[in-house]
Amino acid sequence: MAPFDYVILRAAPRIQRGEFINVGAVLYCRALDYLGAGWDVKPERLRALDPAVDVDVVCASLDQIRAICAGEAAGGPAAGTTISERFRWLAAPRSTVVHPGPIHSGITEDPAADLERLLDAFVR
Repeated sequence: MAPFDYVILRAAPRIQRGEFINVGAVLYCRALDYLGAGWDVKPERLRALDPAVDVDVVCASLDQIRAICAGEAAGGPAAGTTISERFRWLAAPRSTVVHPGPIHSGITEDPAADLERLLDAFVR
């Protein structure tokens, strides 16, 4: 068993209103050298908060987060850092359409399976 940290990713189509929908998760497990992200966007839920939301922009932001976790060049400069630095960067508060919630923790034997469990519990 190994400890892990995670954040739930939230989309706020109209940030000034403070309303958001959970759209993804990032899970980091240092002991198992794991950093992963998953997302599941329901356009109709986003449009309930803002009928003019650009769903493609939200999905592109989430795909960039996935690329950062994977250390892919598409993730930009943040993708070239250590996985610990990448998680801290992704978990830092920001005022953007897609932003992280608070950091929470857990214990895992299989971080990829726990990422899916988090997506099922908080996003899907």
